[in-house]
Amino acid sequence: MRHAVFAGTFAMTLAPLAAMAGGYVEPAAPAPAPVPVAPAPIGYDWSGFYGGVQLEYGDVTATTAATGVDAATGDGALYGLFGGYRYDFGTFVVGGELDLNLADIDLNDAGGATIGSLDSVHRLGLEAGYDAGPALLYGTVGVAQATATVGAAELQDTGYFFGAGVDYLVTDQIIVGAEVLQHEFDDLDGSGLDVSATTFGINAAFRF
Repeated sequence: MRHAVFAGTFAMTLAPLAAMAGGYVEPAAPAPAPVPVAPAPIGYDWSGFYGGVQLEYGDVTATTAATGVDAATGDGALYGLFGGYRYDFGTFVVGGELDLNLADIDLNDAGGATIGSLDSVHRLGLEAGYDAGPALLYGTVGVAQATATVGAAELQDTGYFFGAGVDYLVTDQIIVGAEVLQHEFDDLDGSGLDVSATTFGINAAFRF
């Protein structure tokens, strides 16, 4: 009797082992860890119309054309509006801009007496620059028109300007910038004065 019980117990023990041996499944390999993907670079496009306001500091020298001697100097503020259009070719940007500025600059002779004033400077220029992402580095050149008062005479004439600047995209529509410009007016309105003006300006614009 004991032999029969032992045999039955032994058979019951081997049965699940045999079943497990016949149905063994190799465990699946662990899934590979996800590879992080770098975010796509943000694209910047300077194309489009824009307009804004600007504030400049100007340093002006009026020289007697015949002798080359300084007849008057002055410095002060210019302020106004500007607008333009740019087209972005990828790394190269071109455009045009119109600036309208009033000036508050007295012209003083060598003795310190005020002999006149620079009243306005308007500009129409071309720009060419490098697209550095959110920053635009550019050079500009164009024509400038100045109005001035010397004694009782109201003078107005056209000259030229050139310079360089940098603009920065704060958002897709808001631009802030700064530029340095040199203006030249030879024999301003037949007055016998050659006028040079260097300006440094800051500006803010909205893109449309």
